Amino acid sequence: MKSFFITGTDTGVGKTIIAGALAAAFREKGVDIGVMKPVATGGWDDARFLIKSAGVEDNIFLVNPYCLITPVAPAVAAEREKLKIDIRRITAAYEELSRRHEMVIVEGVGGLLVPIYKKYLVTDLIKDLDLPIIIVAKPGLGTINHTLLTIRQARVSRIKVLGVIINNYDEASAGVAEKTAPAVIESIGKVPILGIVRHIERPDTEEGFHSLVKEVEERVRLDLIC
Repeated sequence: MKSFFITGTDTGVGKTIIAGALAAAFREKGVDIGVMKPVATGGWDDARFLIKSAGVEDNIFLVNPYCLITPVAPAVAAEREKLKIDIRRITAAYEELSRRHEMVIVEGVGGLLVPIYKKYLVTDLIKDLDLPIIIVAKPGLGTINHTLLTIRQARVSRIKVLGVIINNYDEASAGVAEKTAPAVIESIGKVPILGIVRHIERPDTEEGFHSLVKEVEERVRLDLIC
């Protein structure tokens, strides 16, 4: 099983729900799944959700080595909070999680060019962890540009793109942009659309997680990921 990194075309596109959904789906298939949120800003909610989705007992400080208070780019938050982010601490945590689990899903912060510490970007972290990426994108107008830019930056950075997952798709209100964007991204970007997922609220019950897993199993090509 190959570990991978979840990134997005922007903040707020649903990276955490997709990372958690994939973790829950692979867990359902019997995979010993680990999760990681190397750097978070604004609180522990994302890391806690990932831990619950994967059903692991790993310490939250291992899963999320750095949690900053200020909800901005990590480099900015670290400067404001007078905190030094040691990348070696992050890579050591990832190595430990990799020893414990068959597969590790790592969720980034924002997009590929978000600064984690000073001039060290998300792309630098992905390369240091030596992981391929899955890009989470929004379904509406503008997503072609944002997604293709993300794919291009990944290739410039020599990062392998496994594919794209379109999140928060509303079939009832989908217009021309929503219906045509996936095929255009796949054709021009030369990467597969791994899935088109409807809006899902973060579950907090077993029934909710069952619905989350069902959505992913029905709408995401898990076989193309692993």
